[in-house]
Amino acid sequence: MNAWYFLCFLSAVAIFIAFANQYLLRLQTTIAITTGSVAMSVLLMVLVKFAGNDVAEYITQAIGGLNFNLLLLKGMLGFLLFAGALEIDLHLLRHQRWEITIMALGSTLLSTVLIGYGCYFVLDLLGYPLPLVYCMLFGALISPTDPIAVLAIIKKMNAPDRISVQVEGESLFNDGVGLVVFTTVFAVAFSGEAPTFGGVAELFLVDAVGGILFGAVLAAVAHWLICRSNDPSIELLITLCIPTAGYALANMLDISGPLAMVVAGIVIGNVTRGVGFSKHSQETLSHFWHTVDAFLNALLFLLIGLLLVVMPVTWAEVGLGLLMIPLVLAARFISVALPYVGFRKFRQYDAHSVKILTWGGLRGGLALAMAASIPEHAVKIEGVDFHTLVLMMTYVVVIFSIVVQGSTIAPMIQASIEAGREPIDPELLAAEEAVAKLSHSVSK
Repeated sequence: MNAWYFLCFLSAVAIFIAFANQYLLRLQTTIAITTGSVAMSVLLMVLVKFAGNDVAEYITQAIGGLNFNLLLLKGMLGFLLFAGALEIDLHLLRHQRWEITIMALGSTLLSTVLIGYGCYFVLDLLGYPLPLVYCMLFGALISPTDPIAVLAIIKKMNAPDRISVQVEGESLFNDGVGLVVFTTVFAVAFSGEAPTFGGVAELFLVDAVGGILFGAVLAAVAHWLICRSNDPSIELLITLCIPTAGYALANMLDISGPLAMVVAGIVIGNVTRGVGFSKHSQETLSHFWHTVDAFLNALLFLLIGLLLVVMPVTWAEVGLGLLMIPLVLAARFISVALPYVGFRKFRQYDAHSVKILTWGGLRGGLALAMAASIPEHAVKIEGVDFHTLVLMMTYVVVIFSIVVQGSTIAPMIQASIEAGREPIDPELLAAEEAVAKLSHSVSK
C-alpha cells in the first residue's frame, strides 16, 4: 500500500474516533484521538509480539514507512499555523503584543536553557554523560507549546479573550521561534565547527527575521490579488497558495516557514478578510480553513499516538522520559512566571494566568518531528543512540501533556472565568468591548 492510501485510511480512522467520542468518552476531540491511537498502538504491539498477527505486522510496517518529520515539518505545519493565525484577533493582539512577544521569544529561549542544563545534570547523574549542546537541542525542541487541544477547551468554556489571546498568540509564535532555535542549535551541534556568538546570532536572525519579512511579502501579494478578484473561488484558492507554494518557497530559501505562515495568516485574517472578501466569502473562508485545520489536526494526533508502535521502547528510556516531565513543567513555569513579575507592574492580570499558561503549555507533533529529524547513530551515550533517547523522552512528555494536562486544564479555566468578574485593566477591557461591538455590527 502506498503512503497516500495509508494516510487516507488513517484519516478515516481519526474521524471515526472523533465521531465515537461524542457518545462514549466525550473528551476534547484531539485528546480522545490521541488516547485512542495510543490504545491502538499497544494493541498492535501485543498482536505482533505475542500473536504474530500478519495484519498487525503489515500495519506496523506501514506506520514505520511514513516520514513523520517530512510530513509535518515540510507539509502539514504550514497549513496548521496559517489556519490558526487566520483566527487571531489583531485588535486584542495589539494590546498584549509585548506580553506575547516576550513570552514567545524570551520565555522560549529561557525554557530552552533551563531544560538544557537540567537535562545535562540529570542525565550525567544517572550515568548518561551527554555534551551540553545536545541537551540544549532537547531543550530547544521541547520548549515550543502546542495551542491546539487547550484552545479548543478554552473556546468551548468561553474563557476570557485576554487568556485565549495569550495562549494562542504565544503558542503560534513560539512554534516558529522554537523551530528557529532548534535549527540554530542543530547547526552548532552537527556542523563540526566551533560555534561563535556572531555566527549563531546571524543564523538565528536570518531565519527568524527572514521568515517574518517573507510572510509579510506573501500577505501583500495575496492581498493585492484577492482585492482584484471577483471570483470567490479564486479568492479562496489564493489563500491556499500561501501554506502550499509560499511555505515550500520559504523552506527552499532557508528561512522560517512557520513564522512566515503566522505573519501571513494574521494579515489575511485581519486586513484582507474585511476589504477583499464579501460577507458570504468571509464565512466561506472561515468554514473552509476551520475544516482544513480540524481534519489535519485529527490526522496529526492520530499519528502521534501511532508512533508508539515504531518506537524502540525500553524501560530505561521511558523512565528518563518520565523524569523529564517535571523538569519541562518547572522550566515552563519559571519562564512564564518571571515575565509576569514585570507584566504585573503595568497591568492587572487574572491570578490564574501563569497556571493556565504553564499547565496549558502542551507539547505536540512539532516536538516529535524535530526529535525525529536528529540523525541516527550520530552520537552514542553509553551505547545508547542519542536519536533514540531524545525521541523516546520527547514522546513521553508529549503524550503526558496532551492526555493528562489537556484533560485536566478545565478547572483552571473555570477559575479564570470566575476571576474575570474582578476588575481588570480598563484599556484592555475597552479593547474587548470594542471588538465585541464590531463583531455585532458586522453580523448585522
